[in-house]
Amino acid sequence: MQQALQRAWLVRGPLAIALWPLSLVLRGLVGLRQWLYARRILKPQTLPVPVVVVGNLIAGGAGKTPTVLAVVRWLQDEGWTPAIISRGYGRAPTAPPLLEVQPDSAVNLTGDEPLLLRLRSGVPVFVGADRVAVARNALTAHPEVDILVADDGLQHLKLPRAAQVIVFDERGAGNGWLLPAGPLREPRTEQPPARTVVLYNAPRASTPWPGHVARRQIGTLVDLAGWWAGEPATSAALQSLAHTHEPLMAAAGLAHPQRFFDMLSAAGLRFAPLSLPDHHDYATPPWPEHTAHVIVTEKDAVKLGPQRWCQAGARPQIWVAPLDFHCDAGFHAALRALLPSPPTIRIHDANPTA
Repeated sequence: MQQALQRAWLVRGPLAIALWPLSLVLRGLVGLRQWLYARRILKPQTLPVPVVVVGNLIAGGAGKTPTVLAVVRWLQDEGWTPAIISRGYGRAPTAPPLLEVQPDSAVNLTGDEPLLLRLRSGVPVFVGADRVAVARNALTAHPEVDILVADDGLQHLKLPRAAQVIVFDERGAGNGWLLPAGPLREPRTEQPPARTVVLYNAPRASTPWPGHVARRQIGTLVDLAGWWAGEPATSAALQSLAHTHEPLMAAAGLAHPQRFFDMLSAAGLRFAPLSLPDHHDYATPPWPEHTAHVIVTEKDAVKLGPQRWCQAGARPQIWVAPLDFHCDAGFHAALRALLPSPPTIRIHDANPTA
């Protein structure tokens, strides 16, 4: 059903047309909520630090997580001390309402993407449904934090924001209809909202909105045990698998796994693809017993714990493929123009000269 909806969202075909009346309900609810905030009947809360919201106008993975990581790295280079806040999609009902994500946190309590963000960024990550409460919790626990990056939250209008980044992939706005008849969470306007930077996680712009194109590729691999230990991925590992004669499989529990498979193919790998549901839990091994090697995304890796999956001599050997995600200087300049100056400017040591 999920795949059928994804296909229906690209064109105004029979399934989308059948669901269109339901999308009018969402349009009405979204419109009313936006009107209430525009008339200041409802108001965003206030926070003592600026917030950068990274989100999607469309449902499904458009590249939000690697964008959050790229924004956090750039903010650190600019002199900020960031933390990340997130709802934590897929958390267990028994999870605490507010939670700081630790490197050894259980993924069912944090959600897969927040745990990945904590492991990859090294900055504090907090999760909870009420983003403002999560933000205040993060600032209380880490008073050194001077800026927050919200993983999703574009439609969470209660959350104040100094800037927001809207990410699109190759689908653009799809068929242009709201859920469930189309992929849009809210109507796409003629121009981007105020204080917005648009980023295309695609070879080129996929909507009429002006924006910046991110460059993405997979050029390195690291085995699962090394990934959990924080070891760097290497191109040598990728080249080794490119020449292996043993059975090789690539597994991806993503909304759009074909994007991952295409990047692996572009890196010179030959493999059997295994598409899994988005946020797949890996409760049982999904690959055939004879498989010698499996390549997974980092989002999958957080659910493959080292205690179970990294035993010496275990088969298959699991490899993690980090996504290299680079934003151009224009994107950084546009984001910088929306933010105040950081409270402290970091001074980088210069190389001594004779």
